Amino acid sequence: MTIERRDLLLGTAALAAGSSLGAPAALAQRGGRTLLLAAPGAPEGFDGDALRPGTQETVVQVYEGLTRYGRTERDGRPYLNPDVIEGHLAESWTSSADGKSWVFKLRQGVKSFYGNELTAADVEWSWAKSFAQRRTGNFIANVANVTAVKATSRYEVEFTLSAPSLILLSALTLYVPGIYDSTEVKKHATAEDPWGLKWMETHTAGFGAYHLDSVRSGEQAVFVVNPNYFREQPHFNRVIFRAVPSAAARITLLRGGQVQWIHRPLLQQVAELRADRRVKTQDSFGRTIASLRMNLRFPPFDSKLVRQAFNYAVDKQALIQGVFFGLAEQARSIIPPIVAGYDPSAYKYDYNPDQAKALLAQANFDFNQEVEILYSQIFNWEEALSIQVASQLQSIGVKARAVRISDSDMRARGAPARQDMPFFAFEDGGIVLDPVYTTYLLAHSQGVSNRARFADPRMDALIDEARQSLDVPRRNDLMRQAQALWMEEAPWIATVYPSVWEAMAPNISGWCPHPDDHERWYDLKVG
Repeated sequence: MTIERRDLLLGTAALAAGSSLGAPAALAQRGGRTLLLAAPGAPEGFDGDALRPGTQETVVQVYEGLTRYGRTERDGRPYLNPDVIEGHLAESWTSSADGKSWVFKLRQGVKSFYGNELTAADVEWSWAKSFAQRRTGNFIANVANVTAVKATSRYEVEFTLSAPSLILLSALTLYVPGIYDSTEVKKHATAEDPWGLKWMETHTAGFGAYHLDSVRSGEQAVFVVNPNYFREQPHFNRVIFRAVPSAAARITLLRGGQVQWIHRPLLQQVAELRADRRVKTQDSFGRTIASLRMNLRFPPFDSKLVRQAFNYAVDKQALIQGVFFGLAEQARSIIPPIVAGYDPSAYKYDYNPDQAKALLAQANFDFNQEVEILYSQIFNWEEALSIQVASQLQSIGVKARAVRISDSDMRARGAPARQDMPFFAFEDGGIVLDPVYTTYLLAHSQGVSNRARFADPRMDALIDEARQSLDVPRRNDLMRQAQALWMEEAPWIATVYPSVWEAMAPNISGWCPHPDDHERWYDLKVG
């Protein structure tokens, strides 16, 4: 089943010297069936509801959705078409007149690596797991208004919603809540661990194209093709996901032909690699926002005048060139241009240090206080951006300095249960290409990526109405109001939308960008 949405909102050295993995040239002689990837680290878990380093990059290869986006082609490259939603693990669906009940008919004959057939009981169990964990999958359920998922027959499953939702079909394209082979997982569950979460730290059980064969902590994970996969078998029947912590070493291995893909090259490396014939680089529009976030519960950020002043004090164009090597677009909304409904009309924070000084004077800002910008190394731009912004704030008299904290500390302090950083650098964006999802994620008081805990009843009301509305013009208007309110309240210094870049061997083709910014191995091939 396909639904048209045009009427909706638019929009190592050790590896190099001692590995027995082999080079791409040798692999090509054997049919090019093994894909070698170098990443900063090996995966540390395989539960999409409990993201750890390397989890998201790999679970998207194993767990697939009931639906999928359509595809289109531009300039000889494949892209997702968010205006078209097709059936995937589900072949068709119907909804009630009030939009609160959806029945999905599963594709028959879909089997996991273990040979167990996908049934509605697997879907019910998988969503129950996410509900119980109350993490990423539960958030997806909340934003899509899903309150219950129940198997009504062997191949039919009913989703009950608290209110109609234009987000549901897009949300079902995601890897989370993952659709698990519950027959297999239940074999490893215990009374203390009823969902088999301990087993999932080192195992997978999905209906997708790949399956985890082995994992060595801190070193590598090896994936093999699911021989029972319901679509055509992928080009690569084996994928080795190897930890190479050094970004420079990853580049060396790629240039030397010892790996075929590296995860997330640094932007300065991309600038160099674009002219290197030994490597192919490709980019796509970013759906995340690189930002400096101000927590309204801590002074001086409880003053809107101060927040606005800091926005005026930052020269975004200088950051684009000095930090992002020209490979980014200035952010003018909480919704990025790739998402339908993007409206930059309320943006007003072009660089104006005089206006910044005037607002600080109006706010009676205490220039004797020190302002710390916390940053980590989760994103490779954080240090340079934080240092440059601190310097720009210093130029208007603010005693600002950049302070590095550990990656684990940044994640812990930005988690929903804590969120106690007054001013910090981070990058976030929606993995559903929908403006209501994006604003709920980043700006709603219950948004899991609202890491500075911005809480405004007016914003919540706008998002909640849009989340439950099937009136497209009204939904559009609510999102315009939400973006304007966000700009006025200025809880972030939204700097840029970073482009997404991938670097690969020159003979690799097929990369199709996805909203979660991770390639699908199923798409890739040699030639």
